[in-house]
Amino acid sequence: MKCPVTTLENKKAGEIDLDDTVFGLQPRKDILARMVNWQLAKRRSGTHKVKTRGEISGSTRKLYRQKGTGNARMGSARTTQRRGGATVFGPVVRDHSHSLTKKLRKLGLKTALSAKAAEGKLIVVEDVAVKEPKTAELAKKFAALGWSSALIIDGAAVDGGFARAVRNIPLVDVLPQQGANVYDILRRDTLVLTKGAVEALEARLK
Repeated sequence: MKCPVTTLENKKAGEIDLDDTVFGLQPRKDILARMVNWQLAKRRSGTHKVKTRGEISGSTRKLYRQKGTGNARMGSARTTQRRGGATVFGPVVRDHSHSLTKKLRKLGLKTALSAKAAEGKLIVVEDVAVKEPKTAELAKKFAALGWSSALIIDGAAVDGGFARAVRNIPLVDVLPQQGANVYDILRRDTLVLTKGAVEALEARLK
C-alpha cells in the first residue's frame, strides 16, 4: 500500500510502501474494544476501600434483649443499619487488571493502525526534528497541516526540542515507537508516523 510522505512544512517528500499485514487489515471493533478495556483496567489503582463488619471497632454484644423493650430487634452496634456501622459489599483493595495473549495484543495494535489508514487519517512525515523548538511556530505548522487532534509517533527516541515545543499544544501527543498503543491511537483524530516509526513498527509487528 502506497502512502505519500510529507514534511512539517507541508511539502511532498515522496512515497513510502506500507506493509499490508500491518496497515491493511480489516477493522475489528471487538478487538479494539477489548484492547482499550485491557489498557484502562491496568491503569486503575484499585486502592478504594471501605470497612467491612469485621473491621469496625466496637463490641459484638447484643445491644438489648430480644423481647419486651418495644424496640425493633437489634444485635451488634457494628451492623450496617446503624450510624458508624459497616458497609455491605463495598469496594476493597484489589487488582483490576486482566490478561490478554501476546497474539491478541499484537493484533490489536495492527488493527488500530489499519483503522486509521482505512479512514484516511494516517499521515507519514519525513521526520519531526526542528531547528528552533518554538511552540508558536509548531502550532502554526500543525494548523496549516490540519492537525487539531493528533498523536505523533517517532522512531526509537523523540527529538528533545520537538517534544518540548509540542508539550504545551493541546490535543497533541508525542510518543516513541516503543510506546505506541491502541488507546492513545484511537483517542486522537490523526495518527502521524515518521518514516523511522513506520520501519520500527513493521519490524515489531510482522
